[in-house]
Amino acid sequence: MTIATHDTAHAPYGAPTPRHGDDPETFALGLPARPPLLSRGAWLALVALILAIGVGVPLCALVLPQSSALHLSAYSMTLAGKFMCYAIAALALDLVWGYCGVLSLGHGLFFALGGYAIGMYLMREIGHDSVYGSDLPDFMVFLNWHRLPWYWEGTQHLGYALALVVLVPAVVAWVFGFFTFRSRVKGVYLSIITQATTFAAMLLFYRNETGFGGNNGFTDFKRIAGFPITHPGTRTVLFLMTFAALVLAFLAARAIVTSKLGRVVTAVRDGETRLMFLGYSPLGYKLFVWTVSAILCGIAGALYVPQVGIINPSEMSPGNSIEMAIWVAVGGRGTLIGPIIGAFAVNGAKSFFTAYFAEYWLFFLGLIFVLVPLLLPNGIMGLVELALKRMKGTTGTHGTKGARKT
Repeated sequence: MTIATHDTAHAPYGAPTPRHGDDPETFALGLPARPPLLSRGAWLALVALILAIGVGVPLCALVLPQSSALHLSAYSMTLAGKFMCYAIAALALDLVWGYCGVLSLGHGLFFALGGYAIGMYLMREIGHDSVYGSDLPDFMVFLNWHRLPWYWEGTQHLGYALALVVLVPAVVAWVFGFFTFRSRVKGVYLSIITQATTFAAMLLFYRNETGFGGNNGFTDFKRIAGFPITHPGTRTVLFLMTFAALVLAFLAARAIVTSKLGRVVTAVRDGETRLMFLGYSPLGYKLFVWTVSAILCGIAGALYVPQVGIINPSEMSPGNSIEMAIWVAVGGRGTLIGPIIGAFAVNGAKSFFTAYFAEYWLFFLGLIFVLVPLLLPNGIMGLVELALKRMKGTTGTHGTKGARKT
C-alpha cells in the first residue's frame, strides 16, 4: 500500500488532502479544519464591549457628577479592576489546567512576583514624600538599612520594572517547570509541589532581611509614571489598561489553543504516553504553556497592585492559589471564557458575603469547592452549552413537525 505524498506544504492548514480515486491502494489523511480565532458574532460582541467600556467608563467616572446615578465611584472602579486582574489570573491557570492537564496550586506565587516587581518601582516613586523623607523606602529606614540591596537597583525606572514583571515570573516558572516536567512529576504530586513552593516563598518574603517589607509588604504609594496614583484620571487609565490586558490575554490564549501547538498541548492532557509513542516530547510544550501562564499571572499582579494600593506576602498564601482553581472550576475549565466568568462570579459572591455575612464566607467557599465538581463538572459554561443544545433541539423538533404538517 502506498501513502499519498501530495505537496501539502503550501496547502492551507486543515485542508483535505487530495485523493486518487483510481488507485485503491492509495489513501490520504486529512486534518480537521482549524477553528477560527472567534466567530463573527463573538467578534461583534467583543468590539461592542470594547466600545462600551472604552467610552462609558471615562464618561461615567470623569464627566458625570457624583450626584448622578450613572457616576462610577472610585470604589466601584477599583473593585471591577481587581476582578479583571483575577480574571486574567484565572485565564492563565485555565491554560495549564484546562488544556494541558496540569493542576497548579501555586499560581499565586507568579501573581505576587509581578505585584512585587511593580511595587518596588512604586516604592521608589514615593521619594522624599515618605514618612522619613529618605531616598530609601520607609521600611528600610525603620530597619536601619543604609543602602538599597543590589536587586533594587534600576527599579526607579518604569521600563525596567515592567521588564521584571515579565522576566521574573517567566524565569522562576521555566526553572521550576524544567526540573519538574523533566522528572515526569504528574497529578496530585505536582499540585502538592506547587503548593509547597508557594508556601516556602511566602515564608521567605515574610522575613524582614529579604528586603521586601516583611509582613506589611509595600503600601502608601504616591505616584505612577509621575501621575498621582489616587487621581480619578489615573485610576481610569489603570482600569482601561487592565481591561485591555484581559482582552489581549484572552485573544492570545485563544490563538494558542486553536493552533497546531494547542492540539499537541491538548493531546498532552488527554494521553501524554500515546503522544510520546507518536514521537513528540511533551517537555517543550508543557514548559511553553506553563511559562506563558506564569507571565500572564505576573501581568495580572502588576495591574492589581497600583489599583488596590498594597502588596504583601499574603498574596502567596496557598489559599489564594486554591481560590484561583475554584474560579476556573466554577466557570468551566478548558473554555477560556468560563474562568473569566467564574472569577467575576466567585469574587462577586465573596464581596457580598464578606460585607453582610463575613463569618460565613469560608463555609460558602468550601461548599463551592465540594459541590461544583459534583453538580457542575463542566462549570457555568457547561450549563450554558447544555441549554443552547436543548434550545437547538427544541427548535429543530418544532421545525420538523411543521414541515410534516405542511
